[in-house]
Amino acid sequence: MKRFWQTVSVERDGSAWGVQLDGRPVKTPARAPLALPNEVLAGEVAEEWRGVGETIDPRVMPFTGLANAAIDRVAPDPRQFAAGLARYAEADLLCYRAEGPHALVARQQERWDPLLGWARRRFDVDFIVTDGVMHARQPEATIEQLAHAVAALDAFYLAGLSPLVTIGGSLIAALAVLEEAVGVEAAWDAVSLDECWQAEQWGADAEAEAALALRRRDFFAGAAFLALLDQ
Repeated sequence: MKRFWQTVSVERDGSAWGVQLDGRPVKTPARAPLALPNEVLAGEVAEEWRGVGETIDPRVMPFTGLANAAIDRVAPDPRQFAAGLARYAEADLLCYRAEGPHALVARQQERWDPLLGWARRRFDVDFIVTDGVMHARQPEATIEQLAHAVAALDAFYLAGLSPLVTIGGSLIAALAVLEEAVGVEAAWDAVSLDECWQAEQWGADAEAEAALALRRRDFFAGAAFLALLDQ
């Protein structure tokens, strides 16, 4: 779609905030009002629209995309969406360790054990940690507690949490970012550890590096979106 507007503004509508293009409210792809929960997020979304060149490029409008997802994809059935994210607790990345070499095992322990320790304390749960890729069934109480924590989130928080969980493969790391128990940079270092290790051992691959950079961009955008929700 080509740019057709000159001015971008933020307007309040009751308890929600919207973005207007030449005085007309922006809507989601499903034609719902783009009703945002606070002025700060609305301002960031507005900046994305101000920055549009000749044509709209959704890849450089992450906050708009996540807000659209919250309204169009999550809000119609947040319980089902939350359940999909919660299933990552059944096979969280942090619970599956390498059998070797020793340096990789040590690095995983250094970066992953503190996150598991935080989750144990925060949610009063325990985890089964295993070597290799064979599935290790987690305690039912652990799965239930983490599912309960995810189900308590509203549509916007679920939308922001989603890229952290799905890109990183770790519900634990995502929740730690959400609750500010760990910074996004440290969380990314944890969930991208294996890819970085492989690059160190076998050399950089341009295609793999590009794919990892895109994942990092979307991971950080999700974390930034969550932070804006708290403003």
